[in-house]
Amino acid sequence: MEFKELDPILHSQLRLAIMSFLISVKEAEFTFLKEKTNATAGNLSVQINKLKDAGYIDIIKQFNNNYPQTICKINNKGVEAFENYVKALQSYMTL
Repeated sequence: MEFKELDPILHSQLRLAIMSFLISVKEAEFTFLKEKTNATAGNLSVQINKLKDAGYIDIIKQFNNNYPQTICKINNKGVEAFENYVKALQSYMTL
């Protein structure tokens, strides 16, 4: 049996956590993700940008009551990448 390669973008604990949350809620505000992942703002920002650069999420920057707000939204490519990652992991468990 051949192992499927794991997506290196998703094979990071924090990026995988971000994607896991976004799969279930479709979009989330930066502070929500920060609370849920217990990540620092700086680290979360770096990892979100890596997911954006890979084309897995879209980032929407807006203002809410004069406060800057960053919304992270999973897109179709991100959903497909996450599903493929889960399938690849499952292939490791069915040996």
